[in-house]
Parts: sequence; structure tokens; C-alpha cells
Amino acid sequence: MNAPDNVPGVTRHSLLEDVLAIVTGTLFVSLGITLFKQGGLLSGGTAGLAFLIHYATSLPFGVVFFTINLPFYYLAVRHMGWRFTLKTFCAVALVSWLSEVHAYFVQLGSLNPLYAGVIGGTLMGVGFIVLFRHQASLGGVNIVALYLQDKCGIRAGKLQMAVDVGIVLASLVVISPMALAASLVGAVALNLSIALNHRPGRYLATQTSCTGAADTVRHAQSDLDVRTREAELRTCGMAAVLPPDAEEAESSES
Repeated sequence: MNAPDNVPGVTRHSLLEDVLAIVTGTLFVSLGITLFKQGGLLSGGTAGLAFLIHYATSLPFGVVFFTINLPFYYLAVRHMGWRFTLKTFCAVALVSWLSEVHAYFVQLGSLNPLYAGVIGGTLMGVGFIVLFRHQASLGGVNIVALYLQDKCGIRAGKLQMAVDVGIVLASLVVISPMALAASLVGAVALNLSIALNHRPGRYLATQTSCTGAADTVRHAQSDLDVRTREAELRTCGMAAVLPPDAEEAESSES
């Protein structure tokens, strides 16, 4: 998930850059979650589970989301390393906290569910892009999906789809069909934001002194980009619809 240390011309983001990016990304994601909450919508992955429990029990979304993610960090450490896991833990903690804090400052008297889905999904997509470019995510069952794909040969995309379908079916008990339709629109907006605006190989912090060095970096990154692209799209923890190029990356590795 990280930039290769032994490739000439590649430098990591500084600690300050990572901190600012994680704060910025989680602000966007948590604002999107706030719109989803006030619109009565939900998303996929662990966030979708947190929304279901929140709507069914009135437990704070932030507390539920943070708690649900705890079991997945063990696999994240083994599968993606300490650096990625630590950044992801900080991102999850910030989103959990900010999603509750926003409620004290953002209170809408009337909110169209479709508007909440489009704007909220877009905000979350932008937030994910910021996190992805600094090798962080929001954890979730997608980490398990990647782990089972490597160990058992179970396709991560199919497992993620099964989880999201289960969440959608369960959501019919706690939200209206209109809210469910708006949630699906929000999922499309989220994933389109990522698919159209994020290409992992373009955004490593690089410094090159000549064309030859740039070519070296580009070729050395080719295998990394496939892994990074798949991991990023599978570990966002919220997407209910994955863009087609994620499946292509997955197929190229199988």
C-alpha cells in the first residue's frame, strides 16, 4: 500500500501531509454521513451495518461504527501492514467522532432524500479519494474479503456484493423504499466520484530529475498500482456499488 522505498525518485508524504490529509478526508466523509443520517439513508459495508444498528436501536452512529471496525484491525495489520492500519484506525476514529459532533452544528429542518444521497455520496467519495492518496481507508468487512480472497480463493467482489445485498435487504425493515432508492443513488454518486477522479499511480509524492528516472518509477509502480487500486476500492467500507475497473484489477491478479 505504500510507496516503494527502493525506487529512485519516490518520496513518501511527510507526517504533516498525512495528518492534514486524514483530517480533511474524514471531514468530507463525516459531513456526507451527517447528510445520510438526517436524510434517513444508509450505505454499504461496515457503515451500512452501523446505520442499521443506529436506526434500529438509536445507539449513536459514531460509537457503533467505531466498535464494528475493531475486529478488522488484526487482519489489516497482517494483510496491509502497520502503516496502513494505523492511518485507518485514526481515520475511523475521526469519522466516528466527527459524525456525532456535526449534529450539534448541522441541523436541517427539511432535507430531500435524493439530494442527501447525491450530495452526501459525493462528499464521501471526495473524502475517500483524499484518504486513498495517503494510503488510508475506513476499514471494514472489505479487509476480510481481501484476506479470504488470498487464503481461500473467494472473490472479494462477490463477497462484498453479498454483504451489501444483505444490508439492503435488512434495511427494508428500518427505512422506507424511497430512502432505500435514494441510498442507492448515493452509492452510485460515491463510487463515480472515486472512479472518475482517482488513479493511484498518478498521485504518489514523486521527484524526478530526468525522463529516465520517471520511466523507472512508472514501471516499478505497475504491479503496485494493481494491488493498491483493488485494496482501495475494497476497503472503503461504505461503497455498495464498485466501479468496473476494480473488477478488472481483481481479475488480473487471479
